[in-house]
Amino acid sequence: MSLDLLLVVFAGVLGLLVGSFSNVLIWRLPRGENVAFPPSHCPQCDHRLAPRDLVPLGAWLSLGGKCRYCRAPIKTRYPLVEGLTGLGYAVIAALFPFTTYGAGTLGLFVLFTLLLVASAIDLDTYTIPDELTLPGVALGLAFAALNTRSGAAEAGLPTLGQALQGALLGAGLLVTIDLLGSWVLRRFRERQYPETPIGYQQISLGLLAGAWLGPWWGLGVALASAAVNLAARRAVRIPEIVTLGGFLVSVMLGSTGFGPGLILMVQGALAAAGGAALVAGVYWWLRREPEAEEDAPFDPSAMGFGDVKLAAVIGAFLGWERLLVAVVVAVFAGAVLGLAQLALRRENRVKFGPYLALGAVVALLWGGGIVAAYRGMLGL
Repeated sequence: MSLDLLLVVFAGVLGLLVGSFSNVLIWRLPRGENVAFPPSHCPQCDHRLAPRDLVPLGAWLSLGGKCRYCRAPIKTRYPLVEGLTGLGYAVIAALFPFTTYGAGTLGLFVLFTLLLVASAIDLDTYTIPDELTLPGVALGLAFAALNTRSGAAEAGLPTLGQALQGALLGAGLLVTIDLLGSWVLRRFRERQYPETPIGYQQISLGLLAGAWLGPWWGLGVALASAAVNLAARRAVRIPEIVTLGGFLVSVMLGSTGFGPGLILMVQGALAAAGGAALVAGVYWWLRREPEAEEDAPFDPSAMGFGDVKLAAVIGAFLGWERLLVAVVVAVFAGAVLGLAQLALRRENRVKFGPYLALGAVVALLWGGGIVAAYRGMLGL
């Protein structure tokens, strides 16, 4: 057996074990429980599970899908998550072998786990926990730094600079869709409940400023606005007709060749908005008060903020080019499958996280070829 094949088998076994732990994350994170303590137990009878009850796939099959102690049914999601993780790790190890990609392969394992856990939680709760996405962005940047040092970047994985750009553009693209879509849902009326000190108003301001000043100055303007809110101890309103309307006018001017140019303006705007969104995400994660959050009033939103941060994770691990592939696939899949879901179940909310995860997997497996083909069409 060759070394690469042996590593693929090892990766599959590792995936089964990680899949078992992923089920713990899927159950405990939305409930705010510690993921390490208490030890694994049956959610029905609360009996502590023995090691033989935790064997991936085998325990569920040997028990006939029922708890050994109370005979309550065990969700089929448990073996499904374990099996998908094992298969996913094996495929990644085969396509991105350790001998070529080194730590980059481990990074892709982490990305796959984050995507699967986020999708399962989103399907259950319509939320994607910050405990997954925000550390996930940091992990993506850390693995990108290792890619730069190990040579995996030459094999197709992003460098640290490309990962940072991907994270900012990923968050910026989705938060811009959210901003504009929410503005339309409110029939272009102003937000009734602006966040303070930092929130959507500062992100909108960063979007406008980034178009003209570039990403870092745009982010600086957004943070300066947050500082004003802190000093005033209230939300100093920034009309969206100025920020979002100004951004749309800026794009129109850029398309005519005015200012820095359309491409630079859009890149600067999205990156600045993405940076402001991630800063806001970290701030509210650290300041979160679950009980107050449940009762807090909110304005209509076109997209969950968890999706924004998940897009940043994808951009950090895959870079901005494959991120764009992931978003296009997610939008197409969401449009087709989401409409079918709405028709069959009559739901008025679409869980976009799983579509983003699907797009990321497509981008990981075929994104390089898609980007190369697109460049060939443009003669680049």
